[in-house]
Amino acid sequence: MADKKSKSKLKFSRPDLASLGGLALALGGIAGGLLNDHGKLSELIQISAGLIVICGTVGAVMVTSPLSALIGAVKGLKDVFFEEAIEPTAAIEEIIGYATKARKNSIISLEEDLDRVPDKFLKKALSLAVDGTDLQELRKMMELEIEQTEHHREKAAKVFEAAGGYAPTIGIIGAVLGLMQVMKNLADISEVGRGIASAFVATVYGVATANLFFLPAAAKLKARIRQETQARELLLEGVCSIVEGMNPKLIRVKLEAFVEHTGKAPKKAKAESAGSAEPASARG
Repeated sequence: MADKKSKSKLKFSRPDLASLGGLALALGGIAGGLLNDHGKLSELIQISAGLIVICGTVGAVMVTSPLSALIGAVKGLKDVFFEEAIEPTAAIEEIIGYATKARKNSIISLEEDLDRVPDKFLKKALSLAVDGTDLQELRKMMELEIEQTEHHREKAAKVFEAAGGYAPTIGIIGAVLGLMQVMKNLADISEVGRGIASAFVATVYGVATANLFFLPAAAKLKARIRQETQARELLLEGVCSIVEGMNPKLIRVKLEAFVEHTGKAPKKAKAESAGSAEPASARG
């Protein structure tokens, strides 16, 4: 079975520097461009415009999306700025550990390890395997769970996509409302230009929130979903290979196909498996 070290690395949690850095770069670029044109950051601070865009966008999304999706979107915010996922190379080592033990002592011997399995999905798949579930049924049940989890998490991404669609339009509404107030004071021509500039701040808010946060957040959540789905498919394929009684060395080769495109295939592990793998004749 995989050692404690590999277990501790099966999952990782870390801030997403790409999201944090990208948002900071975008905001910094906009602020820098404004200052370079001799503008002032205070010109972008309009409470009324913020209320119109934020409240209007959130209200429109609430009308569009079910409450469960809204709650999922709020919870999904952490996934935009914080990455928590399964490390593929560590997952392979975990599977190889279970495969080696099952090959030596039968798959039933894995029952004593179920309480220490570090991932719920992997634990469920191994539990079904230990219980003697038919391979096709096991695969069907776990693939259904993957699909349902993916579908549930996609709802959160669609909430942010909807917000990204509504925000620019709400910003235009805010600009029109601002222009209406300007039209009431045409007598004071010195204030007209300033009033028009302030009115368009709502448009800036709408376009900026849509393209700097809502739409990128939806794309990031979809990327997280694909990453989680690929990791679970790797775990499922590994468990199915254990049930089939496949040689651990062949399981490693099979599972490494899941991580070749990332460039993270464990070269050291490959060398170790080639040098220390037991001959097929010794395993019977």
